Amino acid sequence: MSSSTVITNIATLVTNDPSLHGDSPLGLVRDAAVVIDGDRVAWTGESSKAPATDNRVDAGGRAVLPGFVDSHSHLVFAGDRTEEFNARMSGRAYSAGGIRTTVAATRAATDAELEANLTRYLVEALRQGTTTFETKSGYGLTVEDEARALRLAARHTDEVTYLGAHIVAPEYAEDPAGYVALVTGEMLDACAPHARWIDVFCEKGAFDGDQARAILTAGRAKGLHPRVHANQLSYGPGVQLAVELDAASADHCTHLTDADVDALANSSTVATLLPGAEFSTRATWPDARRLLDAGVTVALSTDCNPGSSFTSSVPFCVALAVRDMGMTPDEAVWSATAGGAQALRRTDIGRLTPGAYADLIILDAPSHVHLAYRPGVPLVNGVWRRGVRVV
Repeated sequence: MSSSTVITNIATLVTNDPSLHGDSPLGLVRDAAVVIDGDRVAWTGESSKAPATDNRVDAGGRAVLPGFVDSHSHLVFAGDRTEEFNARMSGRAYSAGGIRTTVAATRAATDAELEANLTRYLVEALRQGTTTFETKSGYGLTVEDEARALRLAARHTDEVTYLGAHIVAPEYAEDPAGYVALVTGEMLDACAPHARWIDVFCEKGAFDGDQARAILTAGRAKGLHPRVHANQLSYGPGVQLAVELDAASADHCTHLTDADVDALANSSTVATLLPGAEFSTRATWPDARRLLDAGVTVALSTDCNPGSSFTSSVPFCVALAVRDMGMTPDEAVWSATAGGAQALRRTDIGRLTPGAYADLIILDAPSHVHLAYRPGVPLVNGVWRRGVRVV
C-alpha cells in the first residue's frame, strides 16, 4: 500500500504546466501544495485547497520545483585532468592528449573503480537536485571497454548513451575508416543491448558529417535513437545532421548559422546547451537568446566530464546561462527541468503535474530565481525522487 504525502506552505511552486495562467513558462503557483501518492504526483494547487493525505511536510515558505534533468554527462571514467586544466587556466601550453589521457586511465581501471567513481558523482549531483541523468560511454573506445561502461551505467539510469564515436581510438589513428567500421559493427552489436541512445562527436578532429551519418544510421537500425555533439568548436554539419535524423538533441550548439537555427526551430530536436564547457575552457558562449527568440526548444545540462566541464551542478549551469547566455531565470530553470526532459523525449519527468514522477526539490529560498540570484550557494534543502525523500 502506498501512502500519500502533502508538501504544503510552498512560497512558489514551479509546475512547468503550460495550462496554468501566468506570464512564465513555469506554470507558477503561489502559496502552493503538492500531493505525492506512491511514486507519482497526485495533485498540485493552492495550499488551502489541498486534499487530505496520510503525511504532511511543511516547506516553510520555500520554493519547490521539479528535480533537474541532466540530459548530457560523461560519468564513466577514471582519473582526472587537473594538470591540463591548470595549464589551460595558467596560459601554459599543454599537450598530454586530452580525451586520450582519460581513455588510458579508464581502460586501466577495474569495474569496481569505475562504478565507485560513477556513484560518487551521482551522489554529488543528487545533493544538488539532479533526479534524472543521462550518461555516455566514450572513454573506452574498444569493444570490451565501451560495453562495460554502458553495462555499469545501466545499473544507475535508463538514459544510457553509446558514444563509441567520441574520438577515433588511438590504435586506429592511421585508419579512421577502420574505426568507423568497428563502431558501426562489432562494437555496436556489443553495446546496443545496454543503451537507449547513440551519440557521435561531429567535429573537426573527431568525425565528419559522412562518418557521423553512417554511425548514427547504423545505431538507429539497432534500435538506438540519435543524439549529436554538434557545432561545439566550429561551424559544421552536426546540427543539420541531427535534424535530418530526428535526433532527440543537438548538444553544444555554440557555432550556428541562421540555417542551423531555422532547422532547429522547425524540428523536434532540442538544442542542449552546456555552459560548464565554455566556462572551463574560456570558449565562446552559446547564444541562448538567439535560439529562444527563433522558437527553438532549449535544454541546459552539465556535460560533466573530466576534461572540459568537471561540474555536476545544474544550479551552477543555470546561473551561467542567465549571466552569460542571455536567458531569463525562468527560461533557464525551465530548460534545466522540462527542457532536459524533452531532450530525453520524456513526459513523465521535468514537471510537477498529476501523473508525473514525484521528482522534486525544495530550495532554501522563496523563489526559483535564487538559483541565478545566489550563484555558488548550496540552496537545495531537500530532494524527493520517485516519491521518496533522498536528500
